[in-house]
Amino acid sequence: MQKNKGETVLNVNNTLLKRDMLAGLTLFVMLIPQGMAYAMLAGLPPVMGLYASTIPLFIYALLGSSKHLSIGPTAITSLLVFSGVSAFADPGTSLYVSIVLLLALLVGAVQLCLGVFKLGFIVKFIPNSVMNGYISAAAIVIGVSQLKHIVGVDIGNYLQVHFIIIELFNRFSDINWLSVILGLISIVVLTLLKHYHTQFPAALFLVVFASLMVFFFQLEDKGVHIVGEVPKGLPNFSVPAISFETVQMLIPISIIIALLGFMESLSIGKAVAQKEGYKIDPNKELRALGVANVASSCFSAFPVNGSFSRTAVNHQAGGATRLTSVITGLFVIIALLFFTSFFYYLPNAALAAIIIVAVYKLIDLKEVKHLFHVKPFEGWIWLTTFGTTLFIGIQWGILVGALFTLLLLIKRSAKPNIVELGYIKKSNTFRDIQRFPEAQTSDELLIIRIDSSLHFANSSFLDETIRSLLYEKPKVKWLILDMSGVNDIDTAAMAVLAELMDYYQKEKNMTVLFANMKGTVRDTIDREGWGQQYKEQLHYLSIEQVLKERNIPYSFVRTRKEKEEWVNDFQI
Repeated sequence: MQKNKGETVLNVNNTLLKRDMLAGLTLFVMLIPQGMAYAMLAGLPPVMGLYASTIPLFIYALLGSSKHLSIGPTAITSLLVFSGVSAFADPGTSLYVSIVLLLALLVGAVQLCLGVFKLGFIVKFIPNSVMNGYISAAAIVIGVSQLKHIVGVDIGNYLQVHFIIIELFNRFSDINWLSVILGLISIVVLTLLKHYHTQFPAALFLVVFASLMVFFFQLEDKGVHIVGEVPKGLPNFSVPAISFETVQMLIPISIIIALLGFMESLSIGKAVAQKEGYKIDPNKELRALGVANVASSCFSAFPVNGSFSRTAVNHQAGGATRLTSVITGLFVIIALLFFTSFFYYLPNAALAAIIIVAVYKLIDLKEVKHLFHVKPFEGWIWLTTFGTTLFIGIQWGILVGALFTLLLLIKRSAKPNIVELGYIKKSNTFRDIQRFPEAQTSDELLIIRIDSSLHFANSSFLDETIRSLLYEKPKVKWLILDMSGVNDIDTAAMAVLAELMDYYQKEKNMTVLFANMKGTVRDTIDREGWGQQYKEQLHYLSIEQVLKERNIPYSFVRTRKEKEEWVNDFQI
């Protein structure tokens, strides 16, 4: 029996190893062209994309909690690197590279600190409408920014779509049409292969095909830009140069990259983990990504995080454990040691095509239509984030979107929903008279429901609304405040309500009563001393109980429709 058990375990391990080997090879085939393309997108030498696909993968395999997450260079992170660092140095220069390495160190430090202090929950404060709008706009910016490689024209380092398009028109006469043809062919080939042969290594095929085209037709002599010499061997270990001034400049963009990278990694990691029946530890993921990025900075690489596309491919290819990342990294190391010369004739237009085809699926314009239909509040948040990212700058999209969300929440919180209730005989319930025209009301009774917690920011609006409703009904003798929607109350709101009660009871001989007050609210008002001062007004469990115990007559009610008919008849 023991022998059979051992054989079973061995067979299982062999099966998992085979699955991981196949998935690792598949990811390697994807990662080589993608890594080089995303390095180019970040304004770095293509070989740095290969460096970013080695040591970080090993570290994540040791420290991560996802069995399927594939980390490495990604499009949006690469664009953020470019947008953050190009403001301080020219892309491709040694100064630019040194700042990028320091940025990777800072990104790792931020993620590591968040993970150590278990602050992974912080990303929950960025709503989905902001993230979706940001990613959709960033994908467009990424695609448009690659047009310079397709047309073979240097149009500067713009990251605003309208500036890129204007510059392209200004440089129209400089366009290299051979590069355009090669780029368009690359896009068509990639798109068709991905559509009709999903398992085929389309990107690797394109790299070989485009390189052979350049080699046989000597397109580099005709103005087609190529990758050129790619250094052979592994990067040396070195700690990035650190200066206080540079760190100060990079802190904002490092926080953005750290949070977005973590959110992207966590979302795809959780999605796959749910399908496979295991859990992801967000804080462990932060620590793993943090150490991986710190290591990236020491081995000539730029910031990395989990990839949507490669993680999905890993899962589809049968990857079962984190050994897949190790196998992928080993294959990349072998390529760096022995095969970098094969990339010499690789045209930039082909790499740009790989990026364009990879990111266009991230554009989700259907979501904004859905949001405006279901919740216009979130639709405006999406649109603001999208527009800011597209036309002002990719580094500002998340910040402006989050700030706009906060402002809208404050505005909405400052004007809570306060409605007048009427009685519906059929269901024996009290409902909003605006939604239920058949609800019965009374000239001598006003029932108001408050659908929000009460605090200093909305207490003035509460006061104005109640006074306005009472002004419209001058014969009111009883005012009932339904507190079923109030979960919390502060001292400012209590002061407003106390002033209302004292004024209307003394000056207008009106009785103010409360119904459906929750325990948390009662605890607060008791500490304020309301339990003694307003004892008779507070203890009612329902509106029905208020009416019954106070003997408030409710037989003289008239529906809103009946009132309108009566008014019309009177006017005639």
